[in-house]
Amino acid sequence: MRMSALKRFWISFILAIPMLVQMLAMPFAWQMPYNVPIAFATTTLIMAIAAWPYWVSAWAAFTHHQANMNTLVALGTIIAYTYSVFAMTTNRPVYFESAAFVAVFVLLGDAMEERMHAHAADALEKLADLQVKDATVKRDGQWQQLPLDQVKVGDLVQVKPGAKVPVDGVVVEGQTTVNESMITGESMPVTKQKGDSVVGVTINQTGAIVVKTSKIGQDTMLAQIVTMVKKAQTSHAPIQNLTDQIAGIFVPTVLIIAILTFVVWYVFLDINVVQALLFSVAVVVIACPCALGLATPTALMVGTGRAAKMGVLIKDGAALEAVHKLHTVVFDKTGTITQGHPTVTKIVGDQATVLQIAASLEAESEHPLAVAIMQAAKEQKVSFLDVDDFQAVTAAGVKAQYDGHQIWVGNERMMKDNTLSANDQSQFDELRKAGQTVVLVGQDQQVIGMVAMQDQPKENARRAIQLLKDRGLKTVMITGDNADVAQAVGKQVGIDEVFASVLPSEKADRVAALQQDGLVAFVGDGINDAPALTMADVGIAMGGGTDIAVVSGDMVLVQNDLMGVVRALEISQKTFNRIRLNLFWALIYNVIGIPIAAGVFATIGLTFSPELAGLAMAFSSVSVVTSSLLLRKTKIAGDVATV
Repeated sequence: MRMSALKRFWISFILAIPMLVQMLAMPFAWQMPYNVPIAFATTTLIMAIAAWPYWVSAWAAFTHHQANMNTLVALGTIIAYTYSVFAMTTNRPVYFESAAFVAVFVLLGDAMEERMHAHAADALEKLADLQVKDATVKRDGQWQQLPLDQVKVGDLVQVKPGAKVPVDGVVVEGQTTVNESMITGESMPVTKQKGDSVVGVTINQTGAIVVKTSKIGQDTMLAQIVTMVKKAQTSHAPIQNLTDQIAGIFVPTVLIIAILTFVVWYVFLDINVVQALLFSVAVVVIACPCALGLATPTALMVGTGRAAKMGVLIKDGAALEAVHKLHTVVFDKTGTITQGHPTVTKIVGDQATVLQIAASLEAESEHPLAVAIMQAAKEQKVSFLDVDDFQAVTAAGVKAQYDGHQIWVGNERMMKDNTLSANDQSQFDELRKAGQTVVLVGQDQQVIGMVAMQDQPKENARRAIQLLKDRGLKTVMITGDNADVAQAVGKQVGIDEVFASVLPSEKADRVAALQQDGLVAFVGDGINDAPALTMADVGIAMGGGTDIAVVSGDMVLVQNDLMGVVRALEISQKTFNRIRLNLFWALIYNVIGIPIAAGVFATIGLTFSPELAGLAMAFSSVSVVTSSLLLRKTKIAGDVATV
């Protein structure tokens, strides 16, 4: 069984305590009995426990004619250890503590990285453990308690108040409120009624509901979240290529500097071979670019984990780097900027009468405009008329008889040879110009009112778009809707530029044209958005959209809320900036440390022994890991409560 880095560190540190005691006692001229044999025995064990993996890694790289980050650690510990063994046999001063503490301090950095990985894995495991183990399923007309793995798509599942929803599905009976914070990060409960979707592991709060199962197993949202976060945390950001290139050049360069350090001190400055060797070993040890290797993956791990808690799923590290250079954010309209369904915005005429006639005639229709009228009637508690001789008029509307009069609702064609009065026409044109869809309500040949409807912008749309503009980003909306509607919506939410009447096949072409000015992010939710999501440098799919849109996006917003776009770009920017800061810290330690370790400042008493060099190198790794962990606390614009 492989021993963890943390366990190896503590064992090695305990073994090194006698040498630490001896080092602390040296200024007082106290010598520990049997100091050299004890140091030899404990250092040999430390080499086997702590240093051996670095030796194996360095040798594997050498057999492929390469040098890696472990090459410097391996050389530093081997040189210090083998020289000390030689010195012990020839009765000369030994430096076992140098080899031992170099290995111990390097292992400390690895232990911290391993601990971070373990925390990330634990978080994902806890997320997966949210899933319930069984469900109450209707089989053969009876409700039965079954293990979750026996539930099938299409099964009816009963969920009582206070229980977790066991499956992804659609409510077919009942009404309730559901706490979705464990999935979306939003603390406010969401009302659910017949036809609404629910997600497994969310908590049913107030009412009993029956859910028709739509997704099970690895297809559920919870499983997809776990998979996406795992993939993102192990992904490879393009900036990592630069890190690898630096390491590939850096290691041979350090070895050359170490050799030159030895030669200069021993040959030209005429110090003894042992001191020259210690300067050389210190250079090798302090230059170990472990922090360089930690800079990118630790920030990616913390950043993507933080994003997931905010309802933003980042699929890979490449998207983070692209966000840093974004010029334009492009939005689809319907379902992305707008709610995706029309709502009544204005009633012209006697509101109660107009809405009563419209609702009575549209009661049986499933047309989106009819649904909007019925919703308004329900909210205003309108009573329905008992109509006769109901008729649907193709491409015009519907009509019926009531109390000896013909009542109707529809478009201008319903008036036959009649025309709107000047006042009605003026209001009709004004509403249409404002992007409203207008239906006329009449009695006999007379228009008695109008119902204006619009697919309204989402609640946070204007705020989200303003925050993006505050970041210096250009905002664009692309839609297949007509110019009047598109311009009206664009004006309402503050979009910079609107492209209307764009065919689905042309959306990707528009994105490609905008890429001439810089990198482009596209935000969409429909099947017709998939090509544009793929074409964009950063595709952001709304989680409430179609599966193909979600698959095509580089990022997925669990909440169907445009503030998620702001959060996605903000956390991506902060994560990439933290990677760059980590790389700076990793390199600055070497820029400062190598000259000190090489003895450049020895004349003023500023030097590093190999063990102190190892401590400084370990501290650089600790600082990079700490820097990455601070991403958990950084402020994100539009942040919501985390789970």
